[in-house]
Amino acid sequence: MRISNHITIPDAEIELHAIRAQGAGGQNVNKVSTAIHLRFDINASSLPDIYKEKLRQLADRRISGDGVIIIKAQRYRSQDKNREDALARLQALIKSAAITPRIRTATKPTRASKKRRLESKAQRGQLKSLRGKVDD
Repeated sequence: MRISNHITIPDAEIELHAIRAQGAGGQNVNKVSTAIHLRFDINASSLPDIYKEKLRQLADRRISGDGVIIIKAQRYRSQDKNREDALARLQALIKSAAITPRIRTATKPTRASKKRRLESKAQRGQLKSLRGKVDD
């Protein structure tokens, strides 16, 4: 499975098991194992150490305490589509760990923006004061 131009995961590192799906579906659910149970061990994988560390730090319920990603795909009625869905979700999870958020730089409002804000507040207050009772 290809994560980026430089990083790929061998198929041997990904465990895929067909299980019976839950929910409605009639006899098809009871007879056919269409859902896919995907397991990917982060620690034993060939991913770079940076990816492994970021994946372990994610607060995701799909990652167990042992560092194993568990994905259950049962969205579709066919096993092939569920397999593709599980692999796509694993790929998206690993890609999301690779993205580093930009550090926010603190800025101050300009003098003109402060002036505009105060003028609009004064104008709004004046408008509200005109809504009161009229004195004769």
